Amino acid sequence: MLTKDLLRVSRAGGGYHPQFADRDGDDEALAGRALGVFQGHVGEERGALRDALRDLEGEADDFKLVRGFAHLVERDASFEVRAPVDPERARRAAFDAAEDVAGGVVHEDERETALAEAAARFPGDVSPADLASALYADRETREVLVDVPERWTPGSLVAQYNLSLAQTALFDATEVRVRCSDPRRLVSAVKRLGLLYEVVPTDDGREVVLTGPDAVFRHTRRYGTRFARVLRSVAETADWRVEATVDDRGTQRQLVLTDDDLAVPDADPVTEVSFDSAVEREFAQRFDGLDLDWDLVREPDVLAAGERLMVPDFAFEYVHGDARVYFEIMGFWTPEYVEKKLGQLAETEETLLVAVDQSLGVGEEVAARDHRVVEYTGSVRVKDVVDALRDLEADLVAEQASGLPVELAPDDGAVTLADLAARHGVSEQAIEAVDFPEHERVGRTLVRPALLEAIDADLEADLSKDDAEAVVADHGVDDASAVFSRLGYRVDWDGLSGGTLRERGD
Repeated sequence: MLTKDLLRVSRAGGGYHPQFADRDGDDEALAGRALGVFQGHVGEERGALRDALRDLEGEADDFKLVRGFAHLVERDASFEVRAPVDPERARRAAFDAAEDVAGGVVHEDERETALAEAAARFPGDVSPADLASALYADRETREVLVDVPERWTPGSLVAQYNLSLAQTALFDATEVRVRCSDPRRLVSAVKRLGLLYEVVPTDDGREVVLTGPDAVFRHTRRYGTRFARVLRSVAETADWRVEATVDDRGTQRQLVLTDDDLAVPDADPVTEVSFDSAVEREFAQRFDGLDLDWDLVREPDVLAAGERLMVPDFAFEYVHGDARVYFEIMGFWTPEYVEKKLGQLAETEETLLVAVDQSLGVGEEVAARDHRVVEYTGSVRVKDVVDALRDLEADLVAEQASGLPVELAPDDGAVTLADLAARHGVSEQAIEAVDFPEHERVGRTLVRPALLEAIDADLEADLSKDDAEAVVADHGVDDASAVFSRLGYRVDWDGLSGGTLRERGD
């Protein structure tokens, strides 16, 4: 996907039309030039690469198109820090040496003296020039481009750009209607992503509608990111159409996409997220591999901390509501920086979860500022963080449950607990505490007795498994297996090729 500032749309006629790149023509040639800039700067610093890309922007008719191409390739390219010595150690040694210089470092000759003394503290043949070149070699602009994946061609870059542009245009969608040649695959993808949906019958098939309460769409980036993945699943089918209502700064506009607009590339670029430390990177990678009810957001907000601002390393967003927990990792810092951070923690009104390096010895001080603390050595234990989130989650579930009525009687003939929970903006655990006098729970679905009777009337032994599942689906229930069991049927499997519905006991 692209960042919102790179979005190119036309609002002609009151619509909302992404300005796609031409697959054959000048735009593909421009994509080739952008790729050439990257390939020509392998072995050079990121800063030089970006200067060359800015030159290309000045030559192009639309600088945003160049930036869009560059954004996709840069996040997929490989960069590394190259320095004679570790930059962090180099800075520490240089600053320590500077403190030893009488009167401090003010002039160039004093700087050279400090660098020479710092270089002498390293084993081996480290010169003052080596040390000077390493001081800030880990800045992003100093990172060296080492590889541009061979899979990128001008054609694949244009295809990925168009898909990413369409995904970005859907960030602010409040309703999305999809018709495609494989709706079952689409619904499966929607379920995995936890999006609200309904399947609506049409004259020529079915339409999948992605929609939900306003509470869902306040999180436009999270929703947009999830829908982006659905769009790729849609675009991989042979015949599809997407109609979306987009909230364009308070104006409702219509966005229409079809299979004529997009060609799905072979693979998505790998999103490389920058981190302040290896500890943060390792934690994020391990946390993202878990299936939790919390989304991890990198550097989410700027928080007020007295007269200053602070940017927490992460935030955990609870998927069943608006709860957000900020997460700060306090690494091995100087005492002065730790004191500054403690001051920020004391002055912010937000409650944070703080991971503290045990060597700092300030865990109790952080806790005294009403923040939750986990201590670590070397790397943050994901289990400790998850345990803290579970405690918070239990409080959220209890709060949500207390806000629900004792009984609920939804109008639906059948509704899953997940959909009903999302409708009320709560978790499934909270909705499970409610009584449903007009429905029977069948698996994870609430079904009216009359609907169960109607399904039972249409089912009969010896139906094929596929036909029996279609009967249940036509009545609006997804969990066919639970319905079979409730109505006294089982599936007699015939290897991997299918099965037949049988009455229990047969």
